[in-house]
Amino acid sequence: MAYVINLQFQTLRFSSLLNSLNSHKQLPYLSPNPKSVKRIISVPDFVTFRPRKHQISLKVHAAVTETDQSQPKWWEKNAGPNMIDIHSTQEFLGALSQAGDKLVIVEFYGTWCASCRALFPKLCRTAEEHPEILFLKVNFDENKPMCKNLNVKVLPYFHFYRGADGQLESFSCSLAKFQKIKDAIQMHNTARCGIGPPKGVGDLNLEAAMTSKEKPT
Repeated sequence: MAYVINLQFQTLRFSSLLNSLNSHKQLPYLSPNPKSVKRIISVPDFVTFRPRKHQISLKVHAAVTETDQSQPKWWEKNAGPNMIDIHSTQEFLGALSQAGDKLVIVEFYGTWCASCRALFPKLCRTAEEHPEILFLKVNFDENKPMCKNLNVKVLPYFHFYRGADGQLESFSCSLAKFQKIKDAIQMHNTARCGIGPPKGVGDLNLEAAMTSKEKPT
C-alpha cells in the first residue's frame, strides 16, 4: 500500500546554535564560524500519513448452471434392450405375447414416487445382470385404467409373468426389501419348456382399460 508522507523540517543555523551553547559554557571548544559548518536538520515536528485511496473493483462472475434438457429423466433411462417402456394397454399385451417363455418382470411406478426413484438404479443393475429376463416399465399416471384393472394400489409394484403360466407373483417392494425381487427371480427364472400359448395377464380382461384408439376395429 502506498502512502504520501509530508515532512516539514525546521533548519537552524549552526552558528546561532553554537552561540547559544557557548553562552552556557557547554561547548567551549566549538567555533561559531558560519563558513566552516553547514546547516543541520532538526527532528521533524510531525509526520503526516495520508493513505492514498484505492478504488478496488471486484468482478463477480455468476456461474449459471443450465439444466441440460437433452438428458433423460430418471424414469426414462433404460438398462438395455431387455428393459422396455410401456405406454398403453395394447403395448403391454403385445410385449407379454412376444416374450414367449421368458420370465417377464413388470414394474409399476410413478415419476413423483420417491421410493420408485430410489429403487430404480438397483433394478437397472439387475436387468443388466439378467439379459434373459424381460423388464417392462409401466408409468402409473399414463396407464391408470390398466393399473386399476391389474389391482395396482401401491407403488412401486411388481408383477411376474411367464409364458403359459401367466402371472406368477405380484407384490409391492421398496429399496430396503429389494431382496424380495432377487428371491422371486431365483424361484421363477428356471429353465423350462412351456406348453400352450402364453396366458399373459391370465383371467384379467384388459379390454375395458383400452382406449378407443387401442381397440381393434
